[in-house]
Amino acid sequence: MDNDLNKLINNLPFFIKENLYHHTNKHDLIEIILDLGRRPEARFRTHSEYISQKLISWQDLDYVIKRIGKFSTDNRAGIDRTLHRISCIRNRQSIIIGLTCRVGRAIFGTISVIRDLLESEQSILILGKPGVGKTTLIREMARVLSDEIQKRVIIIDTSNEIAGDSDIPHYAIGQARRMQVSKLKQQYQIMIEAIENHMPEVIIIDEIGTELEALAARTIGERGVQLVGTAHGNCLENLIKNPLLVDLVGGIQYVTLSDDEARRRNSQKSILERKSYPAFDLAIEINQPKSWLIYQNIKDSVDLLLQNSAPIVQIRKLTDLNKITIDYYNISSHQLLIFNKKLILNNWKKDKQDFLKNSKTKRVFLFYSYLISKNMIRKIANQLGLQFIFTKEIKKADIIITLRKHTKQNSKLKKIGNRYNCNIYTVTSSTIPQITQILKYMLQ
Repeated sequence: MDNDLNKLINNLPFFIKENLYHHTNKHDLIEIILDLGRRPEARFRTHSEYISQKLISWQDLDYVIKRIGKFSTDNRAGIDRTLHRISCIRNRQSIIIGLTCRVGRAIFGTISVIRDLLESEQSILILGKPGVGKTTLIREMARVLSDEIQKRVIIIDTSNEIAGDSDIPHYAIGQARRMQVSKLKQQYQIMIEAIENHMPEVIIIDEIGTELEALAARTIGERGVQLVGTAHGNCLENLIKNPLLVDLVGGIQYVTLSDDEARRRNSQKSILERKSYPAFDLAIEINQPKSWLIYQNIKDSVDLLLQNSAPIVQIRKLTDLNKITIDYYNISSHQLLIFNKKLILNNWKKDKQDFLKNSKTKRVFLFYSYLISKNMIRKIANQLGLQFIFTKEIKKADIIITLRKHTKQNSKLKKIGNRYNCNIYTVTSSTIPQITQILKYMLQ
């Protein structure tokens, strides 16, 4: 790691090199900014600081440019056999007037939080803002899939950022193979070529950013190949609103419902629905380096978001003691769904099944759903670890769940509940947050 960082520092002007070599926060360095006529700036994980009082000159920029690789059409270059990325800023005459030197690191063990998901052979989509470690993550995924799980892995390396700026890939990707992309516009063609020519079991793609690339990802997914990819977007909801990338989650279309169906759904006649199956099975949002938000089923999550409902997501956090905590979270109410049932995992093999076994709720409830979707209740109850059986006989039910307006109109329902000592729970609308609140109350 130190040797790779020194290869970047050695290519900088002398007055910057000396300051960085002896800097106390050298190992937390993220970027070095060199802009013409300004002081050089070092950006660390927690702060930024100027590392010299001297202003950057044309000679300083030229010194760095001559010692690194050639810039490609996307204005990125690298250093041979390293993971570092140098991006340039040009003026109106296409002359370079600024450089951003991004430090590339191979960090082993970063996927311990989601190792069980990786072994499930599901296609994984990774979202997050720039700089949170998406590329570092999929680099480690490539190594684990190829070396430890023994899969045939091919990486579509857009800007040589995953496997380094050399024809010989960096050791950080293990035995995975790398296909370079000479021009950004040709990335989708390389994706299709990989599946047709090289028989991979897993394809890893960084920075899916165009409509053609999204369509290529769907084509790969339909052929039964496991996909691991990153996309531009902070969250799943942003991806749905992105017309270029919405095909990654199945695409959306307007559908006109009949009067009866609209009344049954308690919705408008024209609604948005998912067009087809998503290219990925689950999504991971990385908003902080040690906190991961997981949509365990993209298909169901997108459907709920299009219905203005909130999916239940899983949050995994890595503690300071290198243990993993798992919580279930309701996005709309911003509340944890399960209180005092946090499971500390000592290793990645203990997954959601162990988590649900630790639930204190052992009783099996008999549910009777009156004009509310059983599938919705079933999904939420399963997420909460609530054991239940649906019954068709209202007299045998422990719990009746219905809409409030129906109890006002149906006095017979109240009489049955009182007669057979059956609890009636009502919601103003059949949405996930309201049903979750009722089931949470049962857990307590």
